[in-house]
Amino acid sequence: MQIVHDRNHLARAMEELAGFGSLGKEGGLSAERPVLIDRFLADATEVDVDAIRDHTGEVLIGGVMEHVEEAGVHSGDSACALPPPTLPSWVVEVIESYTAAIAKHLDVRGLINVQYAVVGTTVYVIEANPRASRTVPFVAKATGVSLAKVATRVMLGATLAELRVEGVLREPVGGHVAVKEAVMPFNRFPEVDPALGPEMRSTGEVMGIADTFGRAFYKAELAAGNPLPTDGTVFISLADPDKPAGLVVAQRCRALGLGIAATEGTAEYLAAFDSPVDQVVAKVQEIGDDGEPRVTAVDLIADGRISFVINTPRGALGRSDGEQIRKAASLHGVSCVTTVDAALAAVTGMSERDGEAITVKTLQEYHAVLDVSLESAAS
Repeated sequence: MQIVHDRNHLARAMEELAGFGSLGKEGGLSAERPVLIDRFLADATEVDVDAIRDHTGEVLIGGVMEHVEEAGVHSGDSACALPPPTLPSWVVEVIESYTAAIAKHLDVRGLINVQYAVVGTTVYVIEANPRASRTVPFVAKATGVSLAKVATRVMLGATLAELRVEGVLREPVGGHVAVKEAVMPFNRFPEVDPALGPEMRSTGEVMGIADTFGRAFYKAELAAGNPLPTDGTVFISLADPDKPAGLVVAQRCRALGLGIAATEGTAEYLAAFDSPVDQVVAKVQEIGDDGEPRVTAVDLIADGRISFVINTPRGALGRSDGEQIRKAASLHGVSCVTTVDAALAAVTGMSERDGEAITVKTLQEYHAVLDVSLESAAS
C-alpha cells in the first residue's frame, strides 16, 4: 500500500508498481491484477458509536463519540469525546438512526460498533463491526451503564426491557464531558516520527472527566503524559490548509500570555492578521545571510526554550520537513500535537484551565448522582 498526496506522486507510485513492484513481477496490470485507488475524505470528523441490539429489535445507543483528530488518524490513536462537542444534535440523531438500521439489517444480538466520517453535515459509514470495540470500557465509565454486562445478558436471550426492570440497564449519567486520550510510546522510541496516521501505535488509554470539553481534554492530556503548558513559548509550524485555524490557536496562546515562535511561512501568515510572533526560526538547518547557521526549532527544543510544539504535516514534504522537530519534541519530553484539531482542543483546554485548580472526583461519585436519582424516583 502507498499513500499518495498529488497526481505526480500517484503517477510515480503506479510506475513503480507496474515496473519494479509486485505487479511488474507478475506481468503488469490486468483484470486479475488491478490497483484499488481510494480517495481520503479531506477534513472529515470521525465518529464512533457503540450500541446493543436485542432479539426483539430494540437498539440501545451506548454512546456517540466524536474524535478530536480528523478521519484518517487511526481511531485507536485519536482522542475522542462523549458527548460530541461540535456535531449538531440533528447530525447525532442521523448517526443514531443509521446505527440502528445497520444493526437491524445485520440482525445483531449484542454489541455493535460503527465508525462514521462526517464532512460538513454529510454522514459517511466507514465500517460496522458486530462485536465489542475498544471504546466499550470508556463509554461504560463515562455513562455508568455496564455495556459488557448488558450485552452478555442480551446474547443469552434477555431483552433490554427485561434488563431495565431488573435494574441491570440504567439510564446513563449526564451533565459532564468525558475525553479518551491515547497513550503513545514515542518517549521510548525517539527515532520514530510521532506524526499520527492510519497505523495504530498507541499502547494504552486514559480518560479525563469534567464539566466542559476543554477541562476534560486538559485532564486527559495530563494523564497521558502530554501536559499542556501554562507558561513558556509555543512553537507553531502549520501546513497551508491549517493556517486559518492556526491563527485562532496563536491568538489564544497569546491571550494566555504564552510566547510564540514559528517558521517563516507560518509567521508571515500570522503577521498578515496582526498576530506577530516573538521569534522566526528555521525548520531545518539553513545558512543565514551572515554565513552562520540559522537557529532552528530543534535548537530551541534542545535548549529547553519551547514548552509546547504544534506541527501539522500535510503531504509528503510536510511530513519529512517537520520530522526532526517532532522527534526532538519526543526526545526532550516536550508535549507535541500534529493535527490542527488537537491544537484547537489543546488551547481550549488551556483557556478553560487558566487560573483554576484541577478538581478530581472518582467514577463512583459521578455514578452516585444516578443512584440518588433512582432512589428518589423509587420512593
